[in-house]
Amino acid sequence: MDARTVAIEALKQDPATSSLRRSLDFYYGDPARDAGLDAFYARFLTAGDLAFDVGAHVGDHIGCFRRLGARVVAVEPQPACSRALRTLYADDPRVTLVEAACGATAGRIPLAVNTANPTVSTAAPDFRQAAEGADGWRHERWDAQVEVEVVTLDALVDAYGVPAFVKIDVEGFEDAVLAGLSRPPPVLSFEFTTIARPVAYRCLDRLRELGFDAFNVALGDSRSLAFPDWVPPDRLAAYLWALPHRANSGDVYCRSGRGRP
Repeated sequence: MDARTVAIEALKQDPATSSLRRSLDFYYGDPARDAGLDAFYARFLTAGDLAFDVGAHVGDHIGCFRRLGARVVAVEPQPACSRALRTLYADDPRVTLVEAACGATAGRIPLAVNTANPTVSTAAPDFRQAAEGADGWRHERWDAQVEVEVVTLDALVDAYGVPAFVKIDVEGFEDAVLAGLSRPPPVLSFEFTTIARPVAYRCLDRLRELGFDAFNVALGDSRSLAFPDWVPPDRLAAYLWALPHRANSGDVYCRSGRGRP
């Protein structure tokens, strides 16, 4: 058993991080998933690039970006997740861990924690309201709250440089994250959910303002782009509108004129 596997097993047994067991089981220990992730993100990152992972959770994307040779700034506000990330990546000098949320302005905000399913913890009250009574979400409970620091993407750029790629996965708070960005990277992704489509539309509007002009989308955990060619924002918005509720979630990929194909 290698050192990372030992560390993951210890995290599952640690009372401070045992709530992450399901995520650790899903995101680690599957070589085929890792290979698929690497092949997908290799179109956006090459060795020596800088990547921001906003909403790093338990760090599977950190692992992918590092296997591709990128430096990573990982942003995660949940104490349990941050503890796991420190355990897994603190000894890697090319990974910087920022224990904070990303938002429109610096400060502090309440984070609603779902202790049974930390992957859907959120700083967006509207997201929790949209989940109430929605198919596939009725069982979710945000039963704890912590106050967390907030940093902006612009502040991260000031501190660490302009990234080649930014991944944003923050459960309905994506529009607030983008409100704190004024210097766009070549490529960016943000998660969307079918229970909170207005958030995605606000993100598309903001990204258009920032100069992004080509878009694509991958549903769920497929890592397969829906469009053979990148499309304008209006077409992407229409695609999201037409998705059935059961599609649930996915990631929108956005490219500015200088982004990689």
